[in-house]
This record gives sequence, C-alpha cells and structure tokens, in this order.
Amino acid sequence: MIKIRQAESKDAASLSELIHHYAAEQTMLPRTVEDVRDSLGSFLVAEKRGRLLGCGALKLYDDKVAEIRSLCVTPGIKRRGVGRALTGRLLEEAEQLGLRTVFALTRVPEFFIKCGFRPAARENFPMKINHDCLNCALYSRCQEQTVAIRIRRRRAASAEFAQPATVLA
Repeated sequence: MIKIRQAESKDAASLSELIHHYAAEQTMLPRTVEDVRDSLGSFLVAEKRGRLLGCGALKLYDDKVAEIRSLCVTPGIKRRGVGRALTGRLLEEAEQLGLRTVFALTRVPEFFIKCGFRPAARENFPMKINHDCLNCALYSRCQEQTVAIRIRRRRAASAEFAQPATVLA
C-alpha cells in the first residue's frame, strides 16, 4: 500500500536526487538539497515499505493561488497511480487551505489534464513569472505549458470521496 506523508529532513537528499534525475532529462528544473530542505514543509512524499516512490510540493503564492511543483515519481514506476495520488493529496491540501486555483508549469501537460486540469495562459500567474521564470536560464526557450484547476469546496461530509476540484473555464 502506498503511504503519502509530509516530507522530513531525512528525505531531502533523496528528493533532490529524484528531482535531479528529471532535471537531467530536462523534464523539470533542478532543486538543490538546500532548496529542498528549505521547502520541506511544502513537500509530500509517496513511499511503500520505506521506499521512496515519488514526491510533489505545493508552493503558495497568496491566499488564493498555489502551484504544484517538483511532482515526480521514481523512474520505472510510471503509470501506477503514484503521481495521481500525490496530485490528489496536494489538491486536498489546497482545498483545506481555502485556495481557489492550483496551477502547474509542465512538460507533461497530458498527465495533469487526466487529473482534471485544463490548459491556461501563463500570464494568468504573473507571480510565478516574476518569482521564478524571469530568473530561469531557460526562460527565453521555455517549453513548459501551463495548466490549472479551480478548487471546489466540499458541501457535506457525505461528499468525502467526491472529486475535490473542478476545472477552469
């Protein structure tokens, strides 16, 4: 059974290594061990019997908008639901925080679309552009696409297992 938990300091090096694997493939941007350690509170980890299966983080920009970032799974276990489980938990966290919108910049938009996200204009998220994109070495040749999902509040406890989000129009 897959367990999803909050990242701990012991996870920082493994998370950075996993992220670096995908950064080397130019699928995502690299994160140093220090950067991961500094943002551990935003990371969730998926594991099975103590083995790291994947990770993802929710970066808050304000009280309404957050970004899913550094979402990845251990090579060789794609299409087993780990990424979807992490995304679902991050969306639940966004709902609990009262956020309205969650977005992602990705080279794999198809995955997020399967999770209910829709294509969105990057310009809708100027805080991301100003905070991260303008300082990125790949900015002028960025191939990431922006996807977003609008968070829906649950209306009753009976909706516990309902889809936690609806898409942006």
